[in-house]
Amino acid sequence: MLRFLACLLCALVLPAPALAGPSLAGCPIYCVRNIWNVRSDRLPVDPNSTTYVQTVGPSDYVHADFGSGLWDGGPIGIPFVVVPGDQPKVPVSFDYDDESDPGPYPIPDNPPIEGGPDADGDRHILMLDADNSILYELYYAWPNGDGTWHAGSGAIYDLTDNSLRPETWTSADAAGLPILPGLVRYDEVASGEIRHAIRFTVSQTRKAYVWPARHYASSLTGSQYPPMGQRFRLKATVDISGFPPQARVILQALKIYGMILADNGSDWYISGAPDERWDNVDLHTLHAISGDDFEAVDSSSLMLAPDSGLTPAPPVLPPFLLLGEEE
Repeated sequence: MLRFLACLLCALVLPAPALAGPSLAGCPIYCVRNIWNVRSDRLPVDPNSTTYVQTVGPSDYVHADFGSGLWDGGPIGIPFVVVPGDQPKVPVSFDYDDESDPGPYPIPDNPPIEGGPDADGDRHILMLDADNSILYELYYAWPNGDGTWHAGSGAIYDLTDNSLRPETWTSADAAGLPILPGLVRYDEVASGEIRHAIRFTVSQTRKAYVWPARHYASSLTGSQYPPMGQRFRLKATVDISGFPPQARVILQALKIYGMILADNGSDWYISGAPDERWDNVDLHTLHAISGDDFEAVDSSSLMLAPDSGLTPAPPVLPPFLLLGEEE
């Protein structure tokens, strides 16, 4: 009887065997217990959820801020480049040098820039040194013409370390978070599963941030505005069975892993990397999902330490329950 009860408790308490976390070019994008890579479908609803959704826009639709082809002459989405471990590094100066990692940065010749080389938007450059598991990210990056670069801000992440940026520091993103771990990438969608939370934007955020964010970018103090770092998820009751393949994989991830508010921008815009294999018609069906289909969640129970993105290990049963003999 005792062995039977132990098996029953295992089914109720122990999670399914842990899957490998997301990776790119053979490089893990943080460990499976990092806040970006843990599920949010079992987290409690945030007490301010209804207010946040009403503020952002309950009838506004979800938009994939990525796709194939060009928009205004540039690729659609936030591009990245994988560089070798011996990629030459170049100096970068910063507007916000007191909150930027000094570098140098492994910027290759003609790097992919968000919006294209002539764009005047956010101009993010994301570089993954997969050999050494280091992520380099720049915001508003421009070449100086002599081999050096200038950017608004920059951040360097050791992807084997769960440490967050110093508190109150920005990054290449307004929330002080890395960008690449939250991007929707074609290869993972084609595999049938996204195993991380997704980066998204809203137009009005609060002058506040919640873990794991480190920085705010607003003068609005009203509690109706969501803070940077706020996590949302697609409600479990939303029927996604009729969506085409690419959209359905993304929506399933929004149910399981949710999305993290990382920047000011258009409401309910989710971020991804450009790829010519995206089916823009498929992605356009995400417009059938509106703000009312989401709920904000409280992630505070996942925090082990305020300066770390590491979350608790899954629960386990006491050994005596697993080793007991039948009576």
